[in-house]
Amino acid sequence: MRVLAEVHRFDGYPVNWPDQPGEWLSRGPLLGSWVADLEGRLVGHVSLSHVGEGDLAPTLWGERNGATRAMAAVVGRLFVAPQARGHRIGALLIGQAVEEARRRGLHPVLDVVTSDTAAAALYERLGWELMATVEQQWSPHQTVAIRCYAAPS
Repeated sequence: MRVLAEVHRFDGYPVNWPDQPGEWLSRGPLLGSWVADLEGRLVGHVSLSHVGEGDLAPTLWGERNGATRAMAAVVGRLFVAPQARGHRIGALLIGQAVEEARRRGLHPVLDVVTSDTAAAALYERLGWELMATVEQQWSPHQTVAIRCYAAPS
């Protein structure tokens, strides 16, 4: 939770700080979660999940590929401590989640808020395809623009 809080202060991720950060990291239909350490310190996290109700990227990917949403897996909860950046930790964590999705016969997808330009740049450097930018209603008073990506085939 310490690293997540640091990332939230530095980058504004997650956009809305969860009431229970530990539950936020582990809730949902998880297929797996991984952490990274650097010199014995926890510095990053990523998870892989089955498709959830509000996930947009799996629908877009399925429509483009003649597949069902259930054939996708969602990469999420990716963050790296600010002081640990520049060591390819984000790329390594994404690679682990992608490897697990493919091992299960699923195609990795993800979404990211448009304001998180550093994350979008990382995904694009790794060859992820931007499928669409859409608006999503997170609450009656919060509409957020989301970029939906699919991993390279």
